[in-house]
Amino acid sequence: MASNTSSDAVIEFLGCVPLLQRLPGSSLKKIAEFVIVKHYNPEEYVVREGEAGDGIYFIWEGEAEVSGTVHADDGDRPEFQLKRYDYFGHGMAASSQHADVIALTKLTCLVLPHEHCNLMQPKSIWSADKTLETCSLVEHILHLEPLEVNIFRGITLPDAPKFGKVFGGQFIGQALAAASKTVDCLKIVHSLHAYFLLVGDFNMPIIYQVDRVRDGKSFATRRVEAIQKGNVVFILVASFQKEELGFDHQEARMPSVPDPETLLSMEELRESRLTDPRLPRTYRNKVATRNFVPWPIEIRFCEPNTSTNQTKSPPSLRYWFRAKGKLSDDQALHRCVAAYTSDLIFLSVSLNPHRQKGLKTTSISLDHSTWFHRPLRADDWLLFVITSPAAYSARGFCSGQMFNRKGELVVSVTQEGLIRKARTPDSAVLSKL
Repeated sequence: MASNTSSDAVIEFLGCVPLLQRLPGSSLKKIAEFVIVKHYNPEEYVVREGEAGDGIYFIWEGEAEVSGTVHADDGDRPEFQLKRYDYFGHGMAASSQHADVIALTKLTCLVLPHEHCNLMQPKSIWSADKTLETCSLVEHILHLEPLEVNIFRGITLPDAPKFGKVFGGQFIGQALAAASKTVDCLKIVHSLHAYFLLVGDFNMPIIYQVDRVRDGKSFATRRVEAIQKGNVVFILVASFQKEELGFDHQEARMPSVPDPETLLSMEELRESRLTDPRLPRTYRNKVATRNFVPWPIEIRFCEPNTSTNQTKSPPSLRYWFRAKGKLSDDQALHRCVAAYTSDLIFLSVSLNPHRQKGLKTTSISLDHSTWFHRPLRADDWLLFVITSPAAYSARGFCSGQMFNRKGELVVSVTQEGLIRKARTPDSAVLSKL
């Protein structure tokens, strides 16, 4: 970029332009490379009516006015004043400008030349190249449709895990994706806190509305509401940080466990259980007749055993996981996938000491917190170490740590959820509790 303006400053600026919130981080970084800085004096024409212009113009500093026949009788209406983060020329590559644009003050614009405007048409919010049909299933699940500034729509895909309702991890992952798309791509989520309020209907789209609570130099805060049928069903608050050098230590130690390559996949484990004579015939028949939908996350348990969901066991679990398929190279996506996975097999660990023959239980997530300590790749093996320190008053509490293969602690997770003996449902209720 031909200017003394730093690349980071340009990327941060572009991340605040509403038009660009649908772009993957890779596209924003390329746009930052290709934009040209142009300066204008007060009353100087930026683009004249009838001209094609030089590309898409983003107002970096100063103010401009749209003037001409398009609003001849409208006076000084504010919608025709352009200021920082506004833009014009989008979609004008093959046609001419419909009005004059004149600098009102000293004006600086970043101009994306026409030959690079294809960067404005990515295949998804995560990739400029991979279509939703060719990306991994979990990446597709975490794709959102931008509807308006700060508003996105997500759906539950037919192949996505459901568990009779919208899976809690889907709420977490999609809400975090929505928040991430409203923050410049140099700031990455380092923590999130979420509350599950109502059961989600997987037959309906989910609207995610983002509140840009704060934008600072190093940190940004976002609040996201997930809405169905006019009701807020889920809330997430996330904090984002620009990476910086700092103190580094780690007391947590990854336990010694078998390598994932030596362990059975969930599909292989299911097949082995169908013929395992140590398991009750009724259990094997139940496994055989249950509709099996493969998850978008590959999971390998470190201690495969002959326990069933009615066998008492310690309140702990360790398993390796990774996304099935190659993910796009966006750290925001990889953290969304880790957040998505953190709710797959987590709260149920708090039920382990209470299982017994004939016992039927229900469990629902109440709140969920996650801290991201280091960069990670969710399509490479991560070890999830889970314990449940306590359960009381129909609430189970779980704590988890995720390690990469080098033994680095990359994520910490906590969750509290409702755990109850199953009971016959009464008449329809509004709250999930």
